[in-house]
Amino acid sequence: MPVKIRLQRHGKKGKPYYWIVAADSRAKRDGKYLEKLGAYNPNTNPATIELDVDGAVTWLQNGAQPTDTAKAILSYKGAMLKNHLAGGVRKGALTEEEAEKKFNAWLEEKTSKIEAKSDGLSKADADARAKALEAEKAVNEARIAANAPVVEEETAEAATEEAKASNEEE
Repeated sequence: MPVKIRLQRHGKKGKPYYWIVAADSRAKRDGKYLEKLGAYNPNTNPATIELDVDGAVTWLQNGAQPTDTAKAILSYKGAMLKNHLAGGVRKGALTEEEAEKKFNAWLEEKTSKIEAKSDGLSKADADARAKALEAEKAVNEARIAANAPVVEEETAEAATEEAKASNEEE
């Protein structure tokens, strides 16, 4: 039975949410699957991916073929690297400890990159909000300035006229 690791669509129209599953290649896209390996939500920024890396590696070692999109997701989360390192361990090129050490180093680097991107996005969002707030304050101050002088000038003119009238009477 040929097995594929692929995406199974869920969610509303225009708001896709995917499960990452191992399924028989002859099954329907959203049909029967053998095992759910994770979930992928492209609606968030950066996209949210939950993946059972060890389960995906097991399926890859048993001959499951990922689709193009699933392969990109597996690569992003490190399942393809872990499968590659496991192959090196089987051939004797690496020890289990060396492979685990390389994988953890890669994982830490990847996590720091993701956090840097998240921080950059949140900083850009905060900057945009601050600029919008400043622009709104400037508009409000302009409105107040446009309305306030009219009232002050009228009262000032009335006060000067009253002062002149009282001076003339004296």
